[in-house]
Amino acid sequence: MNGMSKFHPALPMTAAILTAVLSQQLNAAGFIEDSKATLSFKNFYINQDVRNQEAPRSEEWGQGFFLDFKSGFTEGPVGFGLDVLAMHAVRLDGGGHAGKADIERTPGGMFPLESNGKAKTDFGRVGVTGKLRFSKTEARLGTLLPKMPVLVYNDGRLLPQLFHGAQITSNEIDNLSLTAGKLEHSTERNSGDSHGLSIGGANSGSKARFSNEFHFAGADYKATKDLLLQYYYGNLRDFYKQHFVGLVHDWKLPVGSLKTDLRYFYSDSDGKNESASGRAEGYVSSGADGSSGEVDNDLWSALFTYSLKGHALSLGYQKVSGDSDFPHINLGSGRSLHLITNAQLGKFASAGENTWVAGYAYDFAQLGVPGLKARLVYFSGDDIDAAGSDNKEWERNFRVDYAVQNGLFKGVGLSWLNAALRGNDSRNLDENRLVISYTLPLL
Repeated sequence: MNGMSKFHPALPMTAAILTAVLSQQLNAAGFIEDSKATLSFKNFYINQDVRNQEAPRSEEWGQGFFLDFKSGFTEGPVGFGLDVLAMHAVRLDGGGHAGKADIERTPGGMFPLESNGKAKTDFGRVGVTGKLRFSKTEARLGTLLPKMPVLVYNDGRLLPQLFHGAQITSNEIDNLSLTAGKLEHSTERNSGDSHGLSIGGANSGSKARFSNEFHFAGADYKATKDLLLQYYYGNLRDFYKQHFVGLVHDWKLPVGSLKTDLRYFYSDSDGKNESASGRAEGYVSSGADGSSGEVDNDLWSALFTYSLKGHALSLGYQKVSGDSDFPHINLGSGRSLHLITNAQLGKFASAGENTWVAGYAYDFAQLGVPGLKARLVYFSGDDIDAAGSDNKEWERNFRVDYAVQNGLFKGVGLSWLNAALRGNDSRNLDENRLVISYTLPLL
């Protein structure tokens, strides 16, 4: 696919077929009795200030509404169900965005743009997912929110990023979870339309290229109650193939505990990205200065966290090798990565980059204030293979979360996220986010 797909006709057709099938069994026990529904509210404010470039200070404020319905399954050897996630965002303040109304020109905005460059006053979408269950295996078709090493949906603005496709998950074997599937489109966090999938380096400009095939498979094996082993595979057709191996171990010490988190990604080119002619068409990856645009990346990391009585101290290191940046689905409007360097602003995943990570977190329940938590993390990356020499960057993240424990506002969540990013090969950016959230059970 050589361009963006603004609409995927198979999705409404799929939803219609699933609805027709399920309508014959609505009275079946389990479908209604086991259904759950919630109404959630999310008030989101963001302030961005670019310090080393001539750019206006950016502010946006919006209110999101989410209706999340999850049915139970009909009775019988094969159970059917239906999930519906409806969401709507209203702009309370903000604007001044320049550029065309497309996702390429609004990487940090919460709202899509009108043709005159001004943010829309509101937008929304509805995600429908049909599901089927047999024994301990479940298949899902429609809107998905993937959260796995090779792909993580982004929820860094008012509405979340959505993906569309099919997934099957099996837990037939004790302590082993298997998953596989295919994704075709995404709905970006500041859009109501569906788009093809792409990577950094190929997602903008006159030669922007996209794919409608992301295949994935993986396994999570709980070897012991304290040891998790993982393997995942992801393939974005015509861009890259990626293997992931991970290990997470919790070690209970005489005083406190130590968590070890080891991760390794191996990524290589696929399809048109493998050939010079395909890369000339635009199927390229961002990467080192002078690179050919072919995906060639190894990334490994280790993170150790020591916890004791509400305190958590972390120290980690990540190394990127190869001529390309770490490949991942990226349409330029925000991304979340399964990396120990998944910071609020930067990702520290450029070709050649070495990054140290240090963090400290505290749970104030130890001082008699349950619901209050704070976290400070510092990232320092260097040896970035870009034009020039001594390319480096650093970022500081500070976050405070509080959940009201009782009284009239019980369940209300308050969050403040502060970040500062500095580097000699990037924007110097300061950012603040304020989030107020609340979920009201309906069923």
